[in-house]
Amino acid sequence: MKGQINKNTSRIRRYMKLRKNIQLRSLFRLIIHRSSKHIYAQIISNKNAQVIAHASTLEKKYFDKKKLYTGNKTSAGLVGELIAQRALQKGITNVSFDRSGFKYHGRIQSLAESARSFGLIF
Repeated sequence: MKGQINKNTSRIRRYMKLRKNIQLRSLFRLIIHRSSKHIYAQIISNKNAQVIAHASTLEKKYFDKKKLYTGNKTSAGLVGELIAQRALQKGITNVSFDRSGFKYHGRIQSLAESARSFGLIF
């Protein structure tokens, strides 16, 4: 059991490799985290590790009205749209995409494509 690799340790390995490269590249990082029911996005400054903008499926203002299930691609696309709009309001267009070791597939891909279509560059 000691030498086995599970999903979580594989994700952490990918995350550490990505984080090294991202810290050298940009001033701002778009960090994504997902759980089985929700997805979260934050834009963080690399200089002082301050959160500039955030969006998630926990925001009742957007997700209770539409009665959306929060753990699917549709809601991830809406979070991508929200984070892109909030970043553009703050004057941020270029970010590094930090997917926290999650594979670029499904909800992560949907969020990224939605953010790109609304004006973020990464």
